[in-house]
Amino acid sequence: MPSSSCCESSVKQSGAETVEFKIHGMDCPSCAATIEKGLLKTEGIESVKVHYGTGKMTVSTGSSEAHNQVPSQVKKLGFEAESLQAPEGHETYRIEGMDCGSCASTIEKHLRKNPKVKEVRVNFSTGKMQVEHVTDSKEIIKEVGRAGFGASVENTENMQEPSTRPFVFSATTISGVLLAIGFLVSFTALPLAVVTAFYAISIIVGGWKPARSAFYAVKSRSLDMNVLMASAAIGAALIGEWFEGAMVVWLFALGNSLQNRSIERTRDSIRSLINLTPKEATLIENGQQVRKVVEKVSVGEIMLVKPGEKIPLDGDVVNGTSSVNQAPITGESLPVDKQSGDSVYAGTVNESGSLEVKVTKVVKDTTIAKIIHLVEEAQEKKAPTQAFVDRFANVYTPIVFSLALLVMIAPPLVGFGSWGEWLYKGLALLVVACPCALVISTPVAIVSAIGNAAKHGVLIKGGTFLEKAGVIQAIAFDKTGTLTEGKPRVSQVKAKQYDAGKLISIARTIEEHSTHPIALAVTSYAEEREIAPQAGEDFAALPGKGATASISGIQYFAGNPKLFDEMDVAMDDWQEDIKLLQESGHTLILVGTRQEVLGLLSVADTIRDITVQSIQSLKAVGLKEMVMLTGDNDGTAKKVSAEAGVDRYFAELLPEDKVEAVKTLQREGKQVAMVGDGINDAPALATADLGIAMGGAGTDTAMETADIVLMADNLEKLPHTIRLSRKALNIIKQNVWFSLLTKVAALLLIFPGFLTLWMAVISDTGAALVVILNSMRLMKQQ
Repeated sequence: MPSSSCCESSVKQSGAETVEFKIHGMDCPSCAATIEKGLLKTEGIESVKVHYGTGKMTVSTGSSEAHNQVPSQVKKLGFEAESLQAPEGHETYRIEGMDCGSCASTIEKHLRKNPKVKEVRVNFSTGKMQVEHVTDSKEIIKEVGRAGFGASVENTENMQEPSTRPFVFSATTISGVLLAIGFLVSFTALPLAVVTAFYAISIIVGGWKPARSAFYAVKSRSLDMNVLMASAAIGAALIGEWFEGAMVVWLFALGNSLQNRSIERTRDSIRSLINLTPKEATLIENGQQVRKVVEKVSVGEIMLVKPGEKIPLDGDVVNGTSSVNQAPITGESLPVDKQSGDSVYAGTVNESGSLEVKVTKVVKDTTIAKIIHLVEEAQEKKAPTQAFVDRFANVYTPIVFSLALLVMIAPPLVGFGSWGEWLYKGLALLVVACPCALVISTPVAIVSAIGNAAKHGVLIKGGTFLEKAGVIQAIAFDKTGTLTEGKPRVSQVKAKQYDAGKLISIARTIEEHSTHPIALAVTSYAEEREIAPQAGEDFAALPGKGATASISGIQYFAGNPKLFDEMDVAMDDWQEDIKLLQESGHTLILVGTRQEVLGLLSVADTIRDITVQSIQSLKAVGLKEMVMLTGDNDGTAKKVSAEAGVDRYFAELLPEDKVEAVKTLQREGKQVAMVGDGINDAPALATADLGIAMGGAGTDTAMETADIVLMADNLEKLPHTIRLSRKALNIIKQNVWFSLLTKVAALLLIFPGFLTLWMAVISDTGAALVVILNSMRLMKQQ
């Protein structure tokens, strides 16, 4: 099961091994390019793809040796790579007490002295250690303790991420303190060399990491923000602007720290989903209750889920009744009643009675696992706006960088101003050349929105579909199972000069031996009213007409009007009722003998409780047209469309006709979404500008076929999805325009001399932080 903290995807294709890593320390998408270019130079690495939005990296290697080299090579580039699962035979530990990267080295060196330890790797950023050994866990924990640190095996009980680290004296803090001391000392009578020394040390302390990253970026021919900032700081020092240089370094480091803290919150937008499922399950084995970690539970085992507990794995109820809160998976606002035969999902909450559940899926195949996997994939897919911005940035940065060099050299060469003056302006232009805020304006918003949707029971398959949902003008709904329950129900019973209860009893007796949906509707109606069947015999189906049975020696029939017509049974008293009910879209079941009609039952597919409310909410959002597509006759379509509140309907449609109906709406100039079950409506879903499948929690096909999946089997969360998409589009536009205007303003202020180096840094890192915080508003959208 893909996860943001503790698992790895590893598959072999065409002889290559594909592995996933979590990358720490990326400041902007250009860092991703630096890592990709740097790793591709490593022997044995065939392809590299770094996704800045999710902080994930996928690497294809030709051998396990190349795989093992990845973390060290990434470290050389100035970043940290964490394998998303320890290789086979390894154990993962959490380490407590590390204050810096050298602590990690201390532990590694100490453990390597133990002959029972084959390999050890400690990641300071994540506080994790991976060890391959031939001893037991207690020995490893004891060895770490001897080195002065605490260790615990990472298992299913402590997989949750640690809380935010308390404030520590980081390089950024020390750099800021030295800068402040230097600034204060500058007002005293102390020599200028003392002030310069404070500024210089501040630059070294705060700029060491970005300078190292810049070195490897240049080495891999990547022009990222570390290169630009390092160049600006070094240039400022060379022309004697030590205060400016120190201010650039400190503001850059501070901005990065704030950005990283904020961006991690958006990257972890699905962590709450990962933590939904309990780590252990209570199993019933030989009449005893046994606790077992979920990874070791097999299909077919019986779980006991007590009231108030979360359900550990997907399964079917075999004993007990309860109400289950499925909101974490489907977004449904009300609990759902469960009894024997019903399906339940991992991560949902059993609210009342105890349930015995037969496991149907192992932990990596559960619905929640698939949701997490699909959401992570979606967050890595670029939206059209993001692709455009990336192309723009690829052109913008080299142009402005070249312009900065030209500004430094050309004016002084022709005698226009001094070298120092134009070098300073060129350095400010270098800082402005970094399009960080612009590049992250779209992906951060998309990651936040997709994470929010997942928490509300909606899967959006990528930024492209998020953007499309924001511009949809019309929605076409399949009728059966989407607007309606999809299950016929008895709506009226008419019995002239006859007892209605006895009529229903006769009908139930005849229909109980049939599996036809209409027969099941009659049986359910009788059961709900506790009307028992009678003793019958000689049961027989009459294909296309109805069914028959003998009760107390009399042959009774239950079927359509055609059946009684063929038997020449007089129906004059019933013609008006039959006509009115058929015109209003009801299916009729007449009950009688060969001599007379005793009464009739009308059956109709009922509108879902949530349908009308959802349609009204969609209209309130501003959608222009709601359309219903159905294969039913015009009478039924007219009745259902009026009850649902849709604006228009297309009736008597075959599956291929639904495709043509969608095309008709598109030819009218509308962006069209199609909502169906993801299986029968596949052609129409594919034809629409946006395909939305409903009921994804119950069918894998729905989760795979559509662009957007409503996990609940109703439309409750569709208005939220449209609102979220539209707000995401607005925020993306705000971010892009704010980023561009900030850059234009900075460029215009450079040449008159109004923009200082430290102001340029604030305009860059400050703009990036504003963009991130603005995007994070999508995480709170309700």
